[in-house]
Amino acid sequence: AGIISAKAAGDARYTDTRADEAERGVTIKSTGVSLYFEYDEEEGKGSEPHLINLIDSPGHVDFSSEVTAALRITDGAMVVVDCIEGCAVQTETVLRQALAERVKPC
Repeated sequence: AGIISAKAAGDARYTDTRADEAERGVTIKSTGVSLYFEYDEEEGKGSEPHLINLIDSPGHVDFSSEVTAALRITDGAMVVVDCIEGCAVQTETVLRQALAERVKPC
């Protein structure tokens, strides 16, 4: 149903665009992706368009300045944790950074 084929699911890395990111399998520089979708919130009223600008920022402590820069241009934040890999070491630190920058949790 999505744009990623079943064969590529789990291997596609659209926000890790640099060669070193793809090779290491980690985010080093923040990358933005715009997601557009329409959703019918109330039956019969018709679908309403939504645009979400997703910023993939690094989770490693060495790249915390990238995270801070990404947080400063956001309206809200949502934490996504890989259900296979689990919570990363920096997850709690990034959450603290988001709250310090007064980012609204979603």
